[in-house]
Amino acid sequence: MFENLTNKLEEIFNSLKKEPSLNENQVDEGLRKIRQALLEADVSLPVVKELIKNIQPKAIGQEIIRSTTPGQMIVKVVFDEIVKILGDTNSEINLNTVPPACIMLVGLQGSGKTTTAAKLAKYLEKTNKKKCLLVSLDVYRPAAQEQLSILGEKNAIQTLPIVKEQLPLDIVKRSLNAASLSGVDIIIFDTAGRTQIDLSMMNEIKEIKSLTNPIESILVADSLTGQVAVSVAQEFKKTVDLTGIILTRADGDGRGGAALSMKFATNTPIKFMGTGEKIDQFDIFYPDRIANRILGMGDVVSLVEKASQGLDEENLKKTKENLESGLFSMEDYLSQLRQMKKMGGMQGVLSMLPGVSKIKKQMDNSNIDENIIKANEAIILSMTKEERKNPKIINSSRKKRISSGSGSDSATINKLLKQFKMMTNMMKKMSKNGGKGEMPPEIFNQLK
Repeated sequence: MFENLTNKLEEIFNSLKKEPSLNENQVDEGLRKIRQALLEADVSLPVVKELIKNIQPKAIGQEIIRSTTPGQMIVKVVFDEIVKILGDTNSEINLNTVPPACIMLVGLQGSGKTTTAAKLAKYLEKTNKKKCLLVSLDVYRPAAQEQLSILGEKNAIQTLPIVKEQLPLDIVKRSLNAASLSGVDIIIFDTAGRTQIDLSMMNEIKEIKSLTNPIESILVADSLTGQVAVSVAQEFKKTVDLTGIILTRADGDGRGGAALSMKFATNTPIKFMGTGEKIDQFDIFYPDRIANRILGMGDVVSLVEKASQGLDEENLKKTKENLESGLFSMEDYLSQLRQMKKMGGMQGVLSMLPGVSKIKKQMDNSNIDENIIKANEAIILSMTKEERKNPKIINSSRKKRISSGSGSDSATINKLLKQFKMMTNMMKKMSKNGGKGEMPPEIFNQLK
């Protein structure tokens, strides 16, 4: 999300860290470059001014100038100020009301409200154990109601049945009655959007809010729209007094300035961000973790959380036993590949590791293909149970059959077998060392 900004800030900080000591001129030059990097990342001018105003007196203070690690201390100052802009703590969704709690999603057309409504419902059902009802109030966009209905059916989320030609306020009344009868905890209203803000849309949203009395009024904003998102947020703030923001397409924006700007302009917390198209690619917005990513320090906490989601305790226990006995099999390896897919593939994992941007160019040049995970999965699934348990028995004729079943060539199969052998040896070493060890660079090189 902040790739371009992160790369530029890392360059600036690296140059400052190289200096054993800093004078005011060097600090001022560093701050000038930071200001330029923020503006180029689509951070609004008022936010940049506020950041620099707060950073400057601390950055040129005697404590930093005389410090033995002035570069590191400046990074800490910038980190603290970015966290203040984004919000000191993550803001949880408010459900403190008599059920059904109403949540109203607003935003422009194309911002991703409908998909976000389904993601939010799935998140609340899984995390908060709440029964949700999805309600589409978009009677204007063709097939908008059907889209929400399909998303609900696909992901086992209850949706309000569609009644043709019913107006939004009538749909609201019907949903409130339906929720009371079916014991729904939360109603999520997907309101209609427009290509741009207009009076009729805002009046309709006011009426919907008056009727639903929502505990949360959340703006769904596309992070790719940059400064446009800021003006949209300000308009909605005036109309419905927003309680939160959800950023969509956070995985596709290399600049990321909208996040900093919207929070500052509206004084409204960013609560979640959509990080992909899948229903579970929906993350809580942690200001300190985002600040870490912006400054190139990674987000290992989120990475560990993602790794632990949906893990099967029985499979974990079995894999652990196999590792300890040196019987790491292709089934175990397949489990690891599938877990990496859940975490967003190699790029999803690497994006959360500290300092990865420093080797990004090297990674790009190495032609690592995300599809290799899918290809390896297909190869393993084309093996027999005996072959997965003991890959050493795979000879040329077996490779030919596996190749035909998986759609892969023999070279790709050989690479997988070589990877597996290295992984097995690594696991044995880690097992002997009590679980301590590092992944050898050969594994990384084999993923080309």
